[in-house]
Amino acid sequence: MLIKSTPIKAVALLLSGLFVAACSTPEETIALGAAVGAGAAVATGGDVATGALIGGGVALACEATNTC
Repeated sequence: MLIKSTPIKAVALLLSGLFVAACSTPEETIALGAAVGAGAAVATGGDVATGALIGGGVALACEATNTC
C-alpha cells in the first residue's frame, strides 16, 4: 500500500527528516531520518518502507546542503 497523497501525511513525512539535526555523522542522520520517516508512516497509516525512504532522503538532503 502506498501512502495516500494527503497534505497532512506528506508534510509529516517530509518534515520528519528535519528532526535529525543533532546527529554527529551523516550515517547517523540518515539512519535516524529513515527511522523517523518509518514511524511517521506508521502513525499516519502509510507504507513503512516508503516512509523510511522519504525520511532517509530528507535527512540525506539535509546533510548534503549542510542545513543540519
